[in-house]
Amino acid sequence: MPVCVAAGGLVVALALDTFTLVWTHSIEKILWEEDYRVDGRSLVLTEARVRGSGAGMEAPAGSRFENGVWHYDPHLPPLPELRLTHSVYTAGYRLCHDGTCQPLSELAPRAGNGDIIEVRACDRSPR
Repeated sequence: MPVCVAAGGLVVALALDTFTLVWTHSIEKILWEEDYRVDGRSLVLTEARVRGSGAGMEAPAGSRFENGVWHYDPHLPPLPELRLTHSVYTAGYRLCHDGTCQPLSELAPRAGNGDIIEVRACDRSPR
């Protein structure tokens, strides 16, 4: 099942069964990464990584520190979608797969400042 990125009435389907969501914390300017797997109609968060701590981004108990990065399993139930606020004042979210990253703002060009960009499993044919 592909992954769809939707905002402003535009839906883009991508032929992915796994992806990484990457962003830079708006205050601490530290990189954060989350790995997702498509499972039927849901997204499963399999691992998260953060390259530092502070301002509400401390690694939880049970995290492991490897090569300057905190790794952890968020232990969340499958998610129906990710709802991400697009801001022109931050670096923005990137969707990565197979070593290539693309800004979500390019996949959802109709998203204006403060709009929600949705990422979800979908039935649409990938582009």
